[in-house]
Amino acid sequence: MNEEWQRADSAPKRKEGYVVAIVRGIYSLVRGLKVTFVEFFTRKTTECYPENRATLVMFDRFRGTLAMPCDADGNHRCIACGLCAATCPNGTLRVESETVTDPETGKKKKILLTYEYNLGSCMFCQLCVNVCPTQAICFDTAFEHAVFTRNKLVKILNRQIQAHGNYA
Repeated sequence: MNEEWQRADSAPKRKEGYVVAIVRGIYSLVRGLKVTFVEFFTRKTTECYPENRATLVMFDRFRGTLAMPCDADGNHRCIACGLCAATCPNGTLRVESETVTDPETGKKKKILLTYEYNLGSCMFCQLCVNVCPTQAICFDTAFEHAVFTRNKLVKILNRQIQAHGNYA
């Protein structure tokens, strides 16, 4: 008799739990459909890229290509310390420098020979830009990097400054 009483007592709990689960499921479905319905009528932010190439403006924080800004005379701020190359997790940067003696002061100074940037292996993590003590490198907003051979992705930044002018 005791077993019959327990079975009869537990039956309504199962039924109540089943109904509550169905109601919760329907509530969850309605909430999800509400989000979908609202997003269906919001304005889209997709750009028609090939058609609006001339008027497309990237936002300032976009990490495109690494650049080395220079002044009007073509001088860059890089002191060839090598912190950017040491910080880069992929080995994307390679800095070659030499130490020369200044004839006027007699002090030794490092000068930059080549600043090589491999765009194909860059993660665009911005660690090199953050660690640079003189803000000699920065990311610009150029984003079209499609090439047919990988060797075109290797860029010498300090030579491009002399060839193409100011990046700033």
